[in-house]
Amino acid sequence: MQTSTKTPSTLMVVLAFATVYIVWGSTYFFIQRALEGFPPFFLGAFRFIIAGLLMLGWSLMQGEKIFSWNVMKPAILTGLLLLFVGNGVVIWVEQFLPSAMVAIMVSSSPLWFVLLDKPKWSENLSNKSTILGLVVGFAGVILLFYEKIVDTMSSLNSGRDLFAMTLVVIGSMAWAGGSLYSKYNSVSTSATVNSTWQMLAAGIAFIPGAFFSGEFASVELSTIPANAWLATGYLIIFGSIAAFSAYVWLLKVQPATKVSTYAYVNPVVAVLLGVFFAHESITPLQISGLIVILGSVLLINLHKYRKPKQVAATV
Repeated sequence: MQTSTKTPSTLMVVLAFATVYIVWGSTYFFIQRALEGFPPFFLGAFRFIIAGLLMLGWSLMQGEKIFSWNVMKPAILTGLLLLFVGNGVVIWVEQFLPSAMVAIMVSSSPLWFVLLDKPKWSENLSNKSTILGLVVGFAGVILLFYEKIVDTMSSLNSGRDLFAMTLVVIGSMAWAGGSLYSKYNSVSTSATVNSTWQMLAAGIAFIPGAFFSGEFASVELSTIPANAWLATGYLIIFGSIAAFSAYVWLLKVQPATKVSTYAYVNPVVAVLLGVFFAHESITPLQISGLIVILGSVLLINLHKYRKPKQVAATV
């Protein structure tokens, strides 16, 4: 996928959003399956290095300009912020915090997109439907996971978990900051090239964590179940190569606030997949949360559907 000076087709934008919304929403389910066989930091290193190498090979076959420090530098920094800090924090804190609480805190990232996107402050902060949509969307995520949070609050360790929650906030800020840095500073117009170096940088950065935690010494590839291998293959092909490349491309051609709505829609997809494939139940409160979240996405995009006002002709 490459950006160009031409306006991207509506079909391409819709397909890219659908890929990010649905595929990233499904990765919650597949990460759980992959972690049944792979330890977390080893999984991060393995997933992103393999995906990065596959994309490197594809980029070379397409004759892309890939081995240029001017191209590599912003992509590497972006990859460290997005995939290593953003994803790495989530992996680490889920040892202590319930996944529902982590999902809520990660869903604060659209708010960070608005606060950190300085070039768009005047546009975003003056757009009432966008601001209302962001706030409503975050409230919808809280509704979606409210019952699980209430059930697990009594088991939290105040000091340790407060530190973990602080890290999640930092991780969300790093994801938003890295996304905006990619939007405004990427040199290459190829989403494939940018994604290649972002994933390779993150995969290599996970290696020390896997080494110092003893994961390299403890993992035995021959004992990993087939389901974990299949889930990891899904994460590499669809979660990393397809969805992440679509996300990087969308950042170039769409407003960051719109792209950030994935953080609200992903939990919706995750819950629905749990209902249909893991036989999980869904409560009326969760259904309310789903409706509120979808309404927030409509609000954020409301100005797109409004017809421009006719300017009165002067005589």
